[in-house]
Amino acid sequence: MTDETPNESNEEKTTEAGASAAQEASQYSPDELQNNPVRATGGADVNLDLVLDVPVNISLRVGSTEISIRDLVKLVEGSVIALDKESTEPMDLLVNGILIAHGEIVVVDEKFGVRLTDVVSPVERIETLN
Repeated sequence: MTDETPNESNEEKTTEAGASAAQEASQYSPDELQNNPVRATGGADVNLDLVLDVPVNISLRVGSTEISIRDLVKLVEGSVIALDKESTEPMDLLVNGILIAHGEIVVVDEKFGVRLTDVVSPVERIETLN
């Protein structure tokens, strides 16, 4: 026997629980999350120490464009490709392909870096997953 109602799938339940837990977690500062377990909706404590050392890929999206393969094979050293973003627009910071923040390019000790100017809210991040 299952507790599932006919019109609600397990996937929908998981998504709702994840969204609820993420909204609850967004009420805490990063230090509070690291030092204290977050109370999940099911009543169990979530131990963030389990995921704090998981590596993630961070990328910065400068812009994009579409070109034909004909134009792609004609590219040579010195070719310029115009992108769809203005030079004054902030760059997109993605973590594992998910938009997390916007920022601007800075130089730190002769290396490129990014200064975050706007962080996407957890609710907006969850909406992009659907």
